Amino acid sequence: MAKVYYDQDADLELIKSKTTAIIGYGIQGRGQSLCLRDSGCKVVVSEVEGTENYKQAKADGFNPVSAAEAAKEADVIQILTQDHVQAKVYKESIKPNLKKGKALCFSHGFNIRFKQIKPSKNIDVFMVAPKGPGALVRRMYEQGKGVPCLIAVQQDATGKAKQLALSYAKAIGGTRMGVIETTFSEETETDLFGEQAVLCGGVTELIKAGFDTLVAAGYQPEIAYFEVLHELKLITDLIQEVGISGMRRRVSNTACYGDLTRGPKVITEKTRKSMQKMLKDIQSGKFAREWIKENETGRKNFDRLIKEGDNHPIEAVGKKLREMMPWMK
Repeated sequence: MAKVYYDQDADLELIKSKTTAIIGYGIQGRGQSLCLRDSGCKVVVSEVEGTENYKQAKADGFNPVSAAEAAKEADVIQILTQDHVQAKVYKESIKPNLKKGKALCFSHGFNIRFKQIKPSKNIDVFMVAPKGPGALVRRMYEQGKGVPCLIAVQQDATGKAKQLALSYAKAIGGTRMGVIETTFSEETETDLFGEQAVLCGGVTELIKAGFDTLVAAGYQPEIAYFEVLHELKLITDLIQEVGISGMRRRVSNTACYGDLTRGPKVITEKTRKSMQKMLKDIQSGKFAREWIKENETGRKNFDRLIKEGDNHPIEAVGKKLREMMPWMK
């Protein structure tokens, strides 16, 4: 079993003695910035002037600066821009302002794992990855709780990278609930696999396939929507709260029996082999190279696929039905 670190294992004064730059004031950037500040840390925020995120940072009492200015001023530089722009921001604005003894921090390991960012050996490189969105990180912190985090150390130039990672995690509330140590490779590969095979890719394709099957059989699209999409939240909430076994004991026996006997007919041995192939593509860097090239060549395939998804009949049905559910807003 993995070792779990808590408040008593982390020294908050370590991160408080540093200046931390948050590069990117999106949902995660905002949540972490506010928590760090409330924990007594000195925080400098970087965001593009004129954007909504820039305005939000100003409203929250920060004075946003350029990435270069933030990197120059800070001891710890947390890069929270989207994966596909991190390498450019690093090369143009952060790298020229790195000095021996500084630290780079990430909340996802993509650019380190796939060598889009190659830091010099004289700085610390670590990860603090909350297992929840930034808004939840902030809300739990304000409630005196926290969101569990992962930490990882890629480079330990100072000999204190792990202690600094734990200190950072404590400042955003992570050690209140528990912090688990991992590696950049493990976090990145499992995260990408989870998104592709289950959480996003697997779930959305399963929903659409179920919807298409019912509609093709002559059932009303509205009824199909309710049965394969709308009620999904009930099941995922139960699984998150009490696990798969707990969910099975909280749905009807009919549903449970259908789960146990028919689920394996959907997720077959062929499906599992496809998942293994997807994981190999992630581990080998094939997916990363494909995604990087997609961004470098104008995202034409990405944009086409997004539009195709927008035009699926389930979207029109869902938009109409959600208007009947004011509690969803």
